[in-house]
Amino acid sequence: MAEISTIARPYAQAVFDLAKEQKKLKAWSETLSLLSQVVEDDAVKSVINDSKVLDTDREKLILDICKKNISKEGENFIKLLIENKRLLILPFISEAFENLKANEEGSVTANIVVATKITKKETDEIIKNLEKKLNKKIEATVEIDQSILGGSLITVGDTVIDASVKGQLESLAFSMKA
Repeated sequence: MAEISTIARPYAQAVFDLAKEQKKLKAWSETLSLLSQVVEDDAVKSVINDSKVLDTDREKLILDICKKNISKEGENFIKLLIENKRLLILPFISEAFENLKANEEGSVTANIVVATKITKKETDEIIKNLEKKLNKKIEATVEIDQSILGGSLITVGDTVIDASVKGQLESLAFSMKA
């Protein structure tokens, strides 16, 4: 996954720079979200992956689905992604764009994974500590994943804070092998 995000980042940065210059961050955010949903559709994905389908047909399909919901720049962006065989990384481009946008607006998104349901007070405490540490406003989503056994696994952009029992056990096992 790191390889895909490395490929997606320059595209996201270019779109972000354009959107910021044109003062259209929200519009591009909506465009990238729409395009991501389109390319994640199984039927569309099968057309994108079909080597017998011409690029012009891929382009027509995407643009027909999106109709009037994207700008001329959005259409050009689709053409560029098709030309470079990068259509399927659109969700990663969208995610990287949202991170850049949030950073610009002084906030970042955090994904908090816990083993069992936590209270609103506990969530607020985690968010408060993250905001203090990162000096940014945090918008968080909380997921429950019993496989981490206990503790938490927090992802903010490219930063991962692994305070899970599973992570600590894996670290201990690794150090015992060395």
